Amino acid sequence: MDARKHHVTYDELDNLIKRMRKRILTGQFGEAYFQPGAPSLPEYDRTIRIYGVPRGGVPVALMLAGTGPFVLVDEIGKAEVVVDDLLDSGATRKRYNDWPFYALLDKQQDAGFKNAWVVFPWESGTDGDVEDNVRRLIQFIGDDATRGGLLETPHRVVKAWQEWCSGYGQDPAEVLKVFEDGAEGCDEMVVVKDIPFYSKCEHHMADIFGTATIAYVPDGKIVGLSKLDRLLEIYARRLQVQERLTAQVADALMEHLGAKGAGVVIKARHMCMESRGVRKQGHHTVTSVLRGVFKDQPATRAEFLALAHG
Repeated sequence: MDARKHHVTYDELDNLIKRMRKRILTGQFGEAYFQPGAPSLPEYDRTIRIYGVPRGGVPVALMLAGTGPFVLVDEIGKAEVVVDDLLDSGATRKRYNDWPFYALLDKQQDAGFKNAWVVFPWESGTDGDVEDNVRRLIQFIGDDATRGGLLETPHRVVKAWQEWCSGYGQDPAEVLKVFEDGAEGCDEMVVVKDIPFYSKCEHHMADIFGTATIAYVPDGKIVGLSKLDRLLEIYARRLQVQERLTAQVADALMEHLGAKGAGVVIKARHMCMESRGVRKQGHHTVTSVLRGVFKDQPATRAEFLALAHG
């Protein structure tokens, strides 16, 4: 997996701690606390009780406690403020919704960090960190991560997920190398039918697998037929919903190939429905996306759908 990493330096960390300290004090005492001639903290005659979210918030709380006027508490019920290292999806914040919540970095608000894998100095930033999380998951579900059959499982799981989600590190534009030679007079649809694919659903990270039929009508440029398989692979090897996967393949053909039209039909099974939840096996979900002449010209649309479903 080619995730972009940002290793937070100690200088950056120092600035982030200072910024958090000011935000907390402003939130507790108001903006006037930082104005010239404002009362000093002792006149308020109080401290601020902070709780660090396990695990990343603990070092943050410890660093704040060294700057004052903060005091650490080890029970959430005693806290006035909750601190963490990173605000990512917002799930952690929701768990502490009854307390003022502060994070060193907010990936939604801090520019440049949204798609980065942020590594703080107390983390190694290696695959070993992820393997530790797999061990914790094994323990969470009730098994012994130290028994023989599971000793190498965390390493294997990390390698497997790097392969399953390898599409994040690939650019569709680089795959769709076009050729003008050979495209002369080619104005009918090009179809590659029943391409097998494997993906993971973004809701449960369970398997999605099935086949895709991909077609386009050239506009003076063609692409190697194997590149349609590779294009599908790029988007399938990401956390997905089938509807978006279908649209992404069609839109990439329109954008990077400059096609007159594109059509994609995907027929797939979803293990999030078959192995859990409703547990109904053997059915398929079919999605289709039509662009350009495939959508605008009824005859082209009908021809493609007949080929895809035939």
